[in-house]
Amino acid sequence: MQYAQRLVRPCSRAAMMPAFSRRAMSVSASAVAKSGDTVEVQYTGTLDDGTVFDTSRQEGRTPLKFTVGSGQVIKGFDIAVSGLAVGENKKHRMEAVDAYGEMDPKAIMDFPRQAGMEEIKAGVKVQLSNGAIATVQAVNEEAITLNLNHELAGKALTFDVELVSLNP
Repeated sequence: MQYAQRLVRPCSRAAMMPAFSRRAMSVSASAVAKSGDTVEVQYTGTLDDGTVFDTSRQEGRTPLKFTVGSGQVIKGFDIAVSGLAVGENKKHRMEAVDAYGEMDPKAIMDFPRQAGMEEIKAGVKVQLSNGAIATVQAVNEEAITLNLNHELAGKALTFDVELVSLNP
């Protein structure tokens, strides 16, 4: 009679699965993002004043896909995603050093003003012949001052990230 009672005793769904399926289920449920994993994340990036500078959560945008630790994203973003499981959210603030770096005064340069540059005004972004983007910082009769730093250099950033897929 005891044998019959054991057969009808309620059991979990996992207990009814073959052993190899239970192992796969427990590994995927506990997997977290680490260096070398390919991940997809939804994110919103903000400055300390709350200004949103970028987001993947807009209509028509897709999650950002990258390999953790490969240098495809800024260091602080890798740190924010590391340790997350699929479906987890995290808000991570990083100082400029882990984002786009500190403002480098050597990256602010004067260039002689040439013909055809009459329309250039301070605050305008220009693309250089090497493809780099610079911001016009100042304009006078003889020169144009360009800031070659990334526009987010010197700023602390906060990312609200959600891991949506993980491929170890």
